[in-house]
Amino acid sequence: MLRAIAIVSVVVYHAGLFGFTVPLRVDRYGWIGVDLFFVLSGYLIGGQLLSTVAAGKSISFRKFYSRRALRILPAYLIVVLAYALLPASAREYERMPPIWKFLSFTQNLGLRGGTAFSHAWSLCIEFQFYVALPLFLLSLTRRRRSRFLLVGLPVAILLWCVLVRAVMAHFIAVRYGAAFGPWQQLVYYPTYARLDGLTIGVSLAAIELFRPRWWEGLTRQAVWLWLPAVGALILAMVWAENGLGIISSALGFNLVAVACGIFLICVLSPRLPFSRLAMPGAAFLATVAYSIYLTHKLAIHWIQKTAAERGWSPILAYVVAMSLVLFVGSILFFSVERPFLRLREQFVKKKEPN
Repeated sequence: MLRAIAIVSVVVYHAGLFGFTVPLRVDRYGWIGVDLFFVLSGYLIGGQLLSTVAAGKSISFRKFYSRRALRILPAYLIVVLAYALLPASAREYERMPPIWKFLSFTQNLGLRGGTAFSHAWSLCIEFQFYVALPLFLLSLTRRRRSRFLLVGLPVAILLWCVLVRAVMAHFIAVRYGAAFGPWQQLVYYPTYARLDGLTIGVSLAAIELFRPRWWEGLTRQAVWLWLPAVGALILAMVWAENGLGIISSALGFNLVAVACGIFLICVLSPRLPFSRLAMPGAAFLATVAYSIYLTHKLAIHWIQKTAAERGWSPILAYVVAMSLVLFVGSILFFSVERPFLRLREQFVKKKEPN
């Protein structure tokens, strides 16, 4: 459910940037979906690695990186190739970073908005996270520093993110004033400033596996924990609306990550109905979310141009845009992503001992 909510939020947000707004401009807050994706990725990927450690086994780097490559690369490389071959007018923005930055997953470093396929920045952060996390965990678990893994390291990373965003926001204010471009480049997109959600996600996975009593306490308190989470989310959104100051830049993403982590606890808690709730279409959206994420800006841009040329009504244009987003994402999933996911499962079975 949360994955479906995250992809809908991101698509609605980017549609708003291209003129497809919704009542009360709720689309302005869809950027929170990216932070929700980060928390979910940290929890799921961290849980996979930590469950191996909890079982007393060593992490298989070959297996982990092979699975990640088969999961991420095929659909991603197809979309990168499409962006490279498309005429500049067919992309959502004519200007595009060098292809090598996409292939090396460093496109988010030094990035400013207003470029084609700019939304790959979050995938770059996740890819860098996938590369580094097994190495960190191997180092810490070999030294049997579970307390540091559960508490010390996450707190240190979260404090680092707060501090570095505060420093960068101060530098921007002194050097550029209230400039959105430098803020994107130095605060919003770089990996060193956006590790909050991934850290929260991995921490929750570690608590669930290594401190079951803590986890039981968290899920038991979920009946009221959602309330401060909503408050933190509202405060972060208010700060975002009032500008890009030092406090909002430093603490805003931190509050959003904590709130998303609490929402994850609420969804997993047996004391709340979310785990038993069936949202129509949520499972399918969650399944094709990655392919939608990769292609949705192109689909929205194509309908934006067509609607302007043919004089469509805003409602018709919005419905067609969302339908095309789902259609193109589904095509990519069934033609590229799913075959490689099946190949991944066959690869794993071959590597498993009989």
